[in-house]
Amino acid sequence: MTLDLILPWTAVLPELALAFAAMVLLLVGAFGGDKSTNSVNIGAVFSLLVVAAIVWVLQNGMGVEGKLITPGGFHTASSFTSFMKLMILAAAALCLLIAPGYLVRKDISRPEYPVLVLFSVVGMMLMVSASNFLMLYVGLELQSLALYVLAAFRRDATRSSEAGLKYFVLGALASGLLLYGISLVYGFTGTLDFVRIAGVLTINEAHMGVTVGLAFILAALAFKVSAAPFHMWTPDVYEGAPTTVTAFFSVVPKLAAMGLLMNVLLVPFKPLAGDWELLVAGMAALSMIVGALGAIGQTNIKRLLAYSSIGHVGFALMALASNSPAGIEAVLLYLAFYVVMSIGAFSVVLLMRRDGRMLEEITDLAGISRLHPGMAAAMAVLMFSMAGIPPMVGFFTKLYVFVAALQADLLWLAVVGAIASVVGAYYYIRIIKVMYFDEPVAGFEQPPEPCLSTTLVATSMITLAGVVLLGPLSLLAKLATAGLLAP
Repeated sequence: MTLDLILPWTAVLPELALAFAAMVLLLVGAFGGDKSTNSVNIGAVFSLLVVAAIVWVLQNGMGVEGKLITPGGFHTASSFTSFMKLMILAAAALCLLIAPGYLVRKDISRPEYPVLVLFSVVGMMLMVSASNFLMLYVGLELQSLALYVLAAFRRDATRSSEAGLKYFVLGALASGLLLYGISLVYGFTGTLDFVRIAGVLTINEAHMGVTVGLAFILAALAFKVSAAPFHMWTPDVYEGAPTTVTAFFSVVPKLAAMGLLMNVLLVPFKPLAGDWELLVAGMAALSMIVGALGAIGQTNIKRLLAYSSIGHVGFALMALASNSPAGIEAVLLYLAFYVVMSIGAFSVVLLMRRDGRMLEEITDLAGISRLHPGMAAAMAVLMFSMAGIPPMVGFFTKLYVFVAALQADLLWLAVVGAIASVVGAYYYIRIIKVMYFDEPVAGFEQPPEPCLSTTLVATSMITLAGVVLLGPLSLLAKLATAGLLAP
């Protein structure tokens, strides 16, 4: 199948297919009521997997260096967008698979939940494929509106409502910053198209207004990836939102936002690399420091994982700041295994249940190695990997990041990252110490949830033996990088 035989609108086929599936499932939920929740959830997972297959087939049809652009140039499909979409779809499917038991116990099992997840994923896919600021904004807002509702999905809980409100207010501020930045860029370049903006900035010296617009856009996107100093919403929203929603927030929107950030910086603003490299490096350093220091005093495991995610974003941004093919590959590899580790960690949090209530305190894990040795071993593997301790895969992904930074002469940033890694290891190892050396209080209830248990086992095994996957994934990351940097 050659590129010439593919219709231009095929580029947006995955998004159209998922949007259609979401609308059909919305009708099923509306007519079937709460009794249809399981069917809608299964249908949502199946839809995500089918769309992933469509993305894979489409990529194979385009070839390694192929690129599909819709008429008008609003939307692009390439090896980079395919890589990001496959990660987003797989992560969203996993988050839906581990959710049903928790939602039933909290009495919030509704068909709207998987439908909102699907609509947010449609927005994310539009984001990473956007080749025009107008499409970028449409995708970003579609994602954000669904996420605001998900954060406040447990309407009878004050913390959940507060989390949704905080996320909405700060998200609206970020959207305003983004729009203002886009308007400045349009005003001084005369176009919203990514390739044309790059052409204008290559031929002409960038006006100060474009640089200011870039700063506003970067600030708005930093909010979406929860990079410091725009991270203030993350701990409160992670703690207040339902745990399954927090698990979703910790990986899927971050994947999409990082993909969007790479696309924006390396396509329209590539000629301004000298301006944004230092900004991204500064955000990376600050994120690593905030993530390491902020997590030390946390007693709630969801808040600790929130600060942990801020730190991990800092490491990904460190590789991006290198502005090199090796740096982009390092970002993609880091994100791929971060998804695995984060979903595994939240699977453990979802298993922390005693006397009919969910537990979230780190002290609730005391001594579980004696009562639930398998669960403790899986959590220990995940925590060692997040800390970057060999031979876990987290060590090797961090190594890729540090190598990219050093090759770009960002020695100071690598030093900050090394210090942050040492400090961050404290709170990861503290969890292991609580599990293995503190006196047990009581065991957890172990309801039969095969999907949740299977996910925990699978993620811990991938984390433990992930080094064997680095080779194939590195090859895919190289192909994705080539697709992003291709003219």
